Amino acid sequence: MIRKQIHILLSLLFFPILLFAGTEFKAGAALRVVTPDPLLPISGGVGIPQPATMKKGDLFVRALVLDYGRTPVAFVSIDNLGWPAVLGDRVRKQVKGIAPENILIGATHTHSAPDAYGFADADGNTGADLKYIDFCVRKMAEAIQEAFDKRQPAGLKIAMGEAKGKIAFNYYAAELYDPRCGVIQAVAKDGKNIATLVNYAIHPEVLGNDRGILSPDLCGPLYERIEKRGGGLAIFMNSAIGGMVTADVRDGKGGQNNTWEECIRIGELLADEALRIVAPAKFLENPAIHCTNRIVKFPLDSPLLRAVLQQAVLDYPIGSDGMVSTRINLLNVGPAQILTIPGEALPNIGYFLKRKMKTDYPFLFGLTNDAFGYILTPEDFDSFKRYDYISRTSLGEMTGEIFVEQALQMIAENPAAK
Repeated sequence: MIRKQIHILLSLLFFPILLFAGTEFKAGAALRVVTPDPLLPISGGVGIPQPATMKKGDLFVRALVLDYGRTPVAFVSIDNLGWPAVLGDRVRKQVKGIAPENILIGATHTHSAPDAYGFADADGNTGADLKYIDFCVRKMAEAIQEAFDKRQPAGLKIAMGEAKGKIAFNYYAAELYDPRCGVIQAVAKDGKNIATLVNYAIHPEVLGNDRGILSPDLCGPLYERIEKRGGGLAIFMNSAIGGMVTADVRDGKGGQNNTWEECIRIGELLADEALRIVAPAKFLENPAIHCTNRIVKFPLDSPLLRAVLQQAVLDYPIGSDGMVSTRINLLNVGPAQILTIPGEALPNIGYFLKRKMKTDYPFLFGLTNDAFGYILTPEDFDSFKRYDYISRTSLGEMTGEIFVEQALQMIAENPAAK
């Protein structure tokens, strides 16, 4: 009897080890084109979208699925201004094999794509096309599912370094931005790249929404450059871009070069820098994945955003307490740690959180899982004339403080990346 009990105990002790020993890291990637045909009006922010008369490049949904230890996660991007959780949750319901909370959906933040927020004016008029939004939801779910189904044995290369050259600057204070570029590259066992994910803070607004051009902006040339150079499927996840980290289109004469050629220059330069940064990184054969999340509530104090959410044609959930909720993810992928931001955090918040993260490779996925406008600290909120606009388009004064507090708790409660 005693011998049998010892045998059972030993079996239970070694069962997790045996289960994990047979695990193999896998990765898969897929995309869908979501360019509207015919073209639809394009949105650069709150208000009625502007008509589009031409396009420069296609709009995409791009997905990368990583899987190790029965914890598949999906990193998804869409060429759009923002992708609110009310739409992301529709997508998650259509995907099989991945826990909904492990599907991270971010927007590239191009200012030259159709409205996905469902903005409406005071009379309820909207420029959003609900059929197009449903189309994007379906295509996004398809891309994620295909990426999951195409998983193959793989490893990762992870790197972070300063992207050199004239790429981004802070429109409010030129040097107040983070030049670091994080790269996650999934590599198949035969040495071919499955996907290259680029994480960098920049507003893709070279063209803007007032020129009638539908476009992924600088992200389009970035995709093409990486893919032509053998990087596999290219994915762009934005970072802490608030207040106002944008594309450096300054012409040196006090003007701006807002052309498609400048989109090509910046997109290709960022792609080249990302590939340079990741090239010397070592191959990680079986990087572990640890994914956690929590629901965070924010006061909806902004009169402008309250009106936007209440009047929008999408059904945004606002609590009886006047709060809005969203999901924040914290992931360890090998030596990298990834934190999602449900909007556009200012650079000082981004720098602070990266410094506190338990890793030498801190990734911030901005505008991911939600798109709640600007996120700034109480010290910055409505404190400078320059910050009038970003204060008005923030949920409120406490948004940054609540987000940082919750993020720090998640970082403290979870293991270091290794």
